[in-house]
Amino acid sequence: MDKIQHSKLYSIFFDTLSKKMVAGFLLIILIGTVLLSLPIATRSGQGTSFIDVLFTATSATCITGLTVVNTAANWTTFGQVVIMVIAEIGALGYMTFAVLLFNVMRRNLNLSTQLMVKESLNLENLHDTKSVMRYVIGLSALFQLLGMGLFALDLVPRFGWGRGLYVSGYHAVMSFCNAGFDVFGNSLMSFRNDSYLLLVTTILIIAGGLGFLVWRDLLLYHERHRLTLNSKLTLTTTISLFIVGFLMLLVTERNLHWLPAGTSWVNRTVNTLFLSVTPRTAGLISLPTDSLHAGSIFLIMILMFIGGTPGSTAGGIKTTTFGVLMIQSIAQLRGKKDAEFAHRRFSQSNVSRALLLIFMASVVIALATLILTQTEKIPSRYGLEYIVFEVLSAFGTVGLSLGLTPHLTLIGKVVIMLLMFIGRVGIFTTLYSLSKRQVKQNLIRYPEENILIG
Repeated sequence: MDKIQHSKLYSIFFDTLSKKMVAGFLLIILIGTVLLSLPIATRSGQGTSFIDVLFTATSATCITGLTVVNTAANWTTFGQVVIMVIAEIGALGYMTFAVLLFNVMRRNLNLSTQLMVKESLNLENLHDTKSVMRYVIGLSALFQLLGMGLFALDLVPRFGWGRGLYVSGYHAVMSFCNAGFDVFGNSLMSFRNDSYLLLVTTILIIAGGLGFLVWRDLLLYHERHRLTLNSKLTLTTTISLFIVGFLMLLVTERNLHWLPAGTSWVNRTVNTLFLSVTPRTAGLISLPTDSLHAGSIFLIMILMFIGGTPGSTAGGIKTTTFGVLMIQSIAQLRGKKDAEFAHRRFSQSNVSRALLLIFMASVVIALATLILTQTEKIPSRYGLEYIVFEVLSAFGTVGLSLGLTPHLTLIGKVVIMLLMFIGRVGIFTTLYSLSKRQVKQNLIRYPEENILIG
């Protein structure tokens, strides 16, 4: 089989997988919408408007956390549990639960299912499917149960055993899944003086956003004595962004006027630490976002755009994309031909794919921003950042807002839902599922010529 025929078959098969993955997430959103439309799901017993139910189901499935209605005030325990379940499915990927069902039924995965798992978790090799799925399911359960236990130590004395265990489990799921929904009514603003709870939440957010492939590499390091290039780049970029973000927020939020007077330096540091982590697609917040300094808001928008790790519960363009382009830029400025990292060089296809992703993401964000400037009303104390913040939050599946979400128009809600969906499913997967790609043999190559750049 020649390269052209192989490329055609791969293109056709990948397009089919993309359509199936998009259809799978749409099915979860549909099921969530139906369940949340039931009278038993709302405290009023009269149901919620269809567009608001659809928005909530989309936000939960895409693990974003943007809400047009207050989760604690509007939804009953049944409705909140529905949101939690579809957020869990959306975070781990519906294929994870399909594989779990196959294992329970003691059935082997067919080739199509294995390939869908491979694409959904960004695996390099097909034979990694089963082993990675075990890590995904096992690690997710371990982190969330451990988080629930740690939260219970703090929340059970506050709310009693029944309520305390419920909110502990709910918060553990939403923190690890980077979903951003809460049952407190004001995210974590009531806990800004609770350093213990904020630190546990921070650990769960990082654990969920680091990526299952990276966790597998770390856990198997004692056997392999090495990390893959993907894990090395992910850890380096994540740690660098974490340190830079934390230090810059210490400067921009040095006054911390949103904390009560007399707050200890430990608590002030923990709140700043939490603020540097949550924009990486978590959406939980311990302070009013609209009270932040302009520099902090700009920094948060950058972090939301970058997001977390491929194959994790996070969104954005991903840390590896950012890392590859940074290394490539540094190499070009130094006059080097290859982008090298950890005694390896990135393939040209990696660099080209990263550049294409950045370009397509920029186009989507710019188009969405332009539409929202025409449909949404911007308060007098804000400028364009009021819209851009919301757009980046939706695309990065973060869940933070400067206050626009509850006031979105119908068109605005549709735009934000599309952004959340694209951010979770992936811009390539979404576009491939909508397009009809054809691979043609190029018999003619035109002469090469340079143009002026920059």
